[in-house]
This record gives sequence, structure tokens and C-alpha cells, in this order.
Amino acid sequence: MGNTSKKLAAKCTLLDRDEQKYLAATFRAASKNSDKIREEDIIVSGTIDAVLLERYWGPQIDPRLAQYLSNFLFGYGTRKTQSCDFQRFAELYVYNLRGNSDERMTTMYNSLGRDYNNAVELPYQLLREYCEALASTYIKILKSSSSRRTQKWIKKGFKGKASHVQALGEAVAASVCDDDSLSDSCNNGQLYCWVSSNVLLKQLSETVFVNLYGVERKTEEESECSMVQALMPSPEGLDAMPDYPAFIDLAHIVWLNAHLPQKHQHKWRFLFSSHIHGESFSTMAGRIIDQGASVIIIEDNSGYIFGGYAAESWAMGASFYGSDESFLFTLHPKMRIYPATTYNNHYQYMNRDTKTLPNGLLMGGQFNFGGIWVNADPFGEGSSAESCSSYRGYKRLSKEPAFRIRSLEVWGVGDKPLTVKESDERDLSVLDTNPEAKAILDMAGRTRHSEGIREPPPL
Repeated sequence: MGNTSKKLAAKCTLLDRDEQKYLAATFRAASKNSDKIREEDIIVSGTIDAVLLERYWGPQIDPRLAQYLSNFLFGYGTRKTQSCDFQRFAELYVYNLRGNSDERMTTMYNSLGRDYNNAVELPYQLLREYCEALASTYIKILKSSSSRRTQKWIKKGFKGKASHVQALGEAVAASVCDDDSLSDSCNNGQLYCWVSSNVLLKQLSETVFVNLYGVERKTEEESECSMVQALMPSPEGLDAMPDYPAFIDLAHIVWLNAHLPQKHQHKWRFLFSSHIHGESFSTMAGRIIDQGASVIIIEDNSGYIFGGYAAESWAMGASFYGSDESFLFTLHPKMRIYPATTYNNHYQYMNRDTKTLPNGLLMGGQFNFGGIWVNADPFGEGSSAESCSSYRGYKRLSKEPAFRIRSLEVWGVGDKPLTVKESDERDLSVLDTNPEAKAILDMAGRTRHSEGIREPPPL
């Protein structure tokens, strides 16, 4: 590593010692071991030179994002310069990784060729393209990573198609306000709130920049705490499915998983597929009951993909139940989340073989007017109502009010909850299952340290 980049990094107070090392290496490649990066050395026809920075940016960065980064590094309009120093180079990394809201706003505005002040609005289309470029770069990084977790999804047919990645970026941008309030431009107040509160935007940005700047490459093999993997759950139960028919995308998983409670984001457990297990309500019910929180994903006969997150275990019963952590969602043609209103508790209902109540699965709304209704008999028929008071901002999920199910999957999310028996066994001491050993300790006058300090059993 050249002394020039090392010295420049050492003087940068924005960076910790590890970051100084990795940013110095990236800066050295871009600057040809000088004290400045010249735009003509890394931007070729509006894109990063893949030969010069192949190890860091070339094959991973979306060309649009390359141009946005060029705007930040080298300026725009009348203030455009031919080079940038190490400080500016480091600011792009630091502000995207851990900057405060004002620093993040400044970075985004400058990247889009705008000055950051209260009077300047951003065209929504420009904001959308920025988010699409960010999402595209993230998926490129994801697909090229050596992460075992990610490769498991990819090997089972989850592709990261351009149209779905574009929809992911659009969804992130659209969250700047409610769909009904979207306009041609976004004011400073809307953007500030969005930058400050949108967790997925922050995670995408952080992951992209630690990778583009080489900081993620600290080890040969990514660890389980890798930023690349942070947005992707670990798939469980797919290994035994050689002909698994994937109908959702990597971008869908990223979007949906980011909206689950954090305690459930680390793992998805494959429970049911109508293609693998057959079109049987009884089979589906048997495989999803007592499995903890879950997501149901449906593709209708028009190609719309949607579903719901059920925060509690599914159970047969005559009543609605559930938690206001539940939500409904769409994945295609748009990605949207509809959170609970708390107007009622009609989050989950499942029943079969009854004469006085509907037989099927329902999430939200009322009988005959559910946000999602899956009929028990005949299985394969469903409906989605025009309105649903259980979920905020709700719009009909399927293309038509009544639909045929093309594909239906259920995934348990997070760890499977312990059964009552498993929970009781976990509370047992080894000595509880070995009375002879307990008797010997008593005869020897030895103390059993766990005795008397366990929590009392629930009443």
C-alpha cells in the first residue's frame, strides 16, 4: 500500500483505524497512488472503470449510482472540479454509513446534483431513480457475495430479476409519503422525515458503501454478522426440495424481511407449498399450526403476488385473534406494506369442517369481506375485499376480488417456538432425571446449587 494514501487516511478524523486501512487501499486504486482522484481516471462514459476498480466498484455498481457518486465527489454545474481529495472521498463513505440526518440529506442532494437547503425540492422521479440505483447495486453485491445464506436462496431459483429490483427501489422511494400523497416533487420536510426514519433505506445504503469502499472485505469468508447478510434471512427446510418452484424474488425477500419484527428477521422456515404438498387445506393447516409467526405468500391467476404476516401461531378456532404486529403486503406488481390499524383484532382466523362458520383462512376484515380469504373447500379459491378496516392504507391485494390461487406458500419466521413439553424439559436439571445421583449427593452432604433458585412454575 502506498505511503500517500496511508498518510492521508491517518489524518482523516472521520475514520477509525480499521477504516483508515481499507479506505486507503480503495483510494490508492482510484488515485493511482497520488493525493487526489481524477474524474477522468475512474469515470468512463458515465460509469466506473471496471478495469481500474474491478476489485471494489466495477462489477458491482449500478451505472446510475456511479454517476451520482461522481456528482458528490467532483461536484456539478459551475462548481464541478476535475479531482477530489481524500477528505471528500471519506465523507461519501462516512455520511452514508453513520451520518446524522443532515449529513445524509446533504449526501443525497449533492449526489443528485442539488444543493441542500430548505427551499430546494427534489423531483420524485429523480428520488426514485436514486433508490432504484441503490437497490440494484445492493442486489449485485448480494449475488456476487460468497455468503452461504444468500447462495442457498439463489440455488433454489431466487434470481434478483431487474424488474423486481426496480420495484424494490420504487417501493423505498414511495415510502417518502402515503401513496395517495405522492406528487411530482418532494419537499425538504418530507425528505428529512424519510431519511431519518426509513430503516430499509439506511440498511441498503450502509451495505452498499461498506462494500464499495472495501471495508466489508476484512476476511476471506463473510461471517454471520456480515452486512451483506443482514437483510437476508437464513432459509431452513429447502435443502430437501430438489425441484422447489420459486415464484418470488431476492428483492421480494429483502423488502418483506425488512418489515418483519427484528426478532424474526434472521430465519425463514419453509412450511408449506401448494406445488410440493398439494392443493389441500387440511395438509396446509397441519403444517402451519403451532409454528409461531409466519408469512403467507400467494400468487393469483393474474400474476399478482401478495400475502400477510401472522404474528401468532395458526390455530383452529371459531374466533378472530392475533396481534397488531400483523400486516398485509403486496410484492407484485408493487411492493407495499399495510400495517394494522388496531380498529379491531381481526388479524387471524382459521377453521374447517364446521357448518355454522366459514371454513378457510382469513386475515383482516370480516367474513365474506376479508383482506385475504383462502377457501378450505374447494381449496384453490380465494378473495380480497375492496376495503379492510383492520389494515391502514389497504387496497385490494389481488387483481380481481375473487381469484384462483396459482401458488401458495407459508414460511415460519424466526425460531420455532418450544412446545409445552420442550419448555418443561428445558427447566429440568440433569439431576431431576437422575434420582440416584441426587440421592448420592444428599448422602454425601453436597449442595445442589440450582435447588431453590429456579423460577416457580406458572400458575
